[in-house]
Amino acid sequence: MTLRINEQERIDDLQRNGYRIIQDPGRFCFGMDAVLLAGFARAGRDDSLLDLGTGTGIILLLMEARYGCARLVGLEIQPQSADMARRSVDLNGLSDKIRIVTGDIKEADSLFPSASFDCITCNPPYMIENHGIVNPDAPRAIARHEILCTLADVARQSAKLLKPGGHFFMVHRPFRLAEIMVTLTGCGLEPKRMQFVYPYVDKEPNMVLIESVRGGKSGMIVEKPLVVFQKPGEYMPEIREIYGY
Repeated sequence: MTLRINEQERIDDLQRNGYRIIQDPGRFCFGMDAVLLAGFARAGRDDSLLDLGTGTGIILLLMEARYGCARLVGLEIQPQSADMARRSVDLNGLSDKIRIVTGDIKEADSLFPSASFDCITCNPPYMIENHGIVNPDAPRAIARHEILCTLADVARQSAKLLKPGGHFFMVHRPFRLAEIMVTLTGCGLEPKRMQFVYPYVDKEPNMVLIESVRGGKSGMIVEKPLVVFQKPGEYMPEIREIYGY
């Protein structure tokens, strides 16, 4: 079978299991937040995992490389991104383990059976709708702003699709942390583990990684901070390890 690579697309090496990913720089390429989320999330070899808003499938590929989950599913509303994700799955010979579904996060409970996943990951849009949007139809705007789904949509659907005791992993921005906690607990997703990400040791955090458990008891561990750069252009050892360098 000949794999289609469009003229504007490129193939990037993920430094994990020899896996590669197809991306279109003109649309949207995965960022550090997706890589850090895959490094923060945990799963078992027998687990089923759903990635909400999977984009081109980066988190699915990294989670399969790290944990070898039995079944992985990605849900993506943008047809072009879903198409790239499917072709990346085929490129890596993983079509027997990873399935890409084109659909809306808000309708996820109509696409998948209730309580059917052990783990759910999500790198959702961070910014509230219309906050600085230039073109609300652009792929980058859809990925970054709550145009097609909100934090509450993600939390509600995750709570419906997780098995009791299942784990939800998310990366977000610290400035919305109070809203995040209220939203998660309101949907029955109890925050259990959290880690702040700092660009430099003397700067404020610009990301937060959160693990919640459906129906979990109260009580949360705050892990030691994750610092990205030692100096401009030089990653900290922990970041190099996550990237597989």
